[in-house]
Amino acid sequence: MSGKNLLGVGCILAAMAIGLSSASAAEKDDGDPKQEPPGTKSVKELQEDFRRLEFGMFIHYNMATYKGVQWVAGYHRPADFNPGGPIDTDAWADAAVSAGMTYGVLTVKHVAGFCLWDSKYTTYDVMHPGCRYKKDLVAQFIKSFKSRGLKVGLYYCWRHPGFGDPEKYKVLPRECDPATHTLAQQNEFQKAQIAELLTKYPDVFYLWNDALDDRVMPADEILTHIRSIRPNVLASANWWSWGKKGTPYVDIAVKELRHFPEDNTAPGETCWKLEQKWFWNKGFRGGSAKGVMGNMAKAHSRNSNFLLNVGPDRDGKIVESSITTLAEIGRLRDPNATSGLPK
Repeated sequence: MSGKNLLGVGCILAAMAIGLSSASAAEKDDGDPKQEPPGTKSVKELQEDFRRLEFGMFIHYNMATYKGVQWVAGYHRPADFNPGGPIDTDAWADAAVSAGMTYGVLTVKHVAGFCLWDSKYTTYDVMHPGCRYKKDLVAQFIKSFKSRGLKVGLYYCWRHPGFGDPEKYKVLPRECDPATHTLAQQNEFQKAQIAELLTKYPDVFYLWNDALDDRVMPADEILTHIRSIRPNVLASANWWSWGKKGTPYVDIAVKELRHFPEDNTAPGETCWKLEQKWFWNKGFRGGSAKGVMGNMAKAHSRNSNFLLNVGPDRDGKIVESSITTLAEIGRLRDPNATSGLPK
């Protein structure tokens, strides 16, 4: 068996092999800076680079967009992911530029377990024979944002014990269904997909990990895994517990719809919604530019970047009211800017 024909056991064995090679690479290093690849930065330098970015676009777009929910339950047909034609990711990037953003983060695998790239560990992705899109949306997103001088990050949702009944919220595709696979097996599968993303897309500078915390695996385990593949990649992790959100765990601490305390010193990222919820739904509209500016200023004053979410609709388009608000944010941030609405 090979490629898309890998079944659960085969996927886990392949994933474990990647994990073992990562661990081996970490053991060879032994913390000796002389063995670091040329151009490798310290974690502090990477964190400082990240904070200088200040403002990014979060893009929630996945199977939930087509199910009218924020959390998808069970498995749905790949055919349900159907924008009805090409997705204009250039328009996403133009909207980000109009707001003065410097990076973007796309939900490449959310709770549904559906992958927006051609993953060798599952058939449950955009290249499934039943999926009507059949394009690598991750590659498309990266190309559009990079061409505008924007940096790119990828959101990946981890299976967390707190999700509860594995028969309801799958999070992982059938090849590693949580109802039939242990947490250890799930982690090896997920680490394999992380390695795949970092290898397949060398322009990615940042991994936004949802539901990843010490109930899933120790921070040093995932950081060792990531750095053994790409030393200059940063990782954030959104704690499952609301009470712990914003607490340092990996490189970047994350707050979701809340602000860090005034005396925060941890390099942070404050995540906010421009529309009513993370994923699009009918009737959603973009909020006010002044409201965004106020929250952004507070985030920046508390040692945190501001990651503002937009939810493209079922045609893969950012709603017009949000396009307008983003351009207004850009004008408020830089009154001398000559660009208006994105072209």
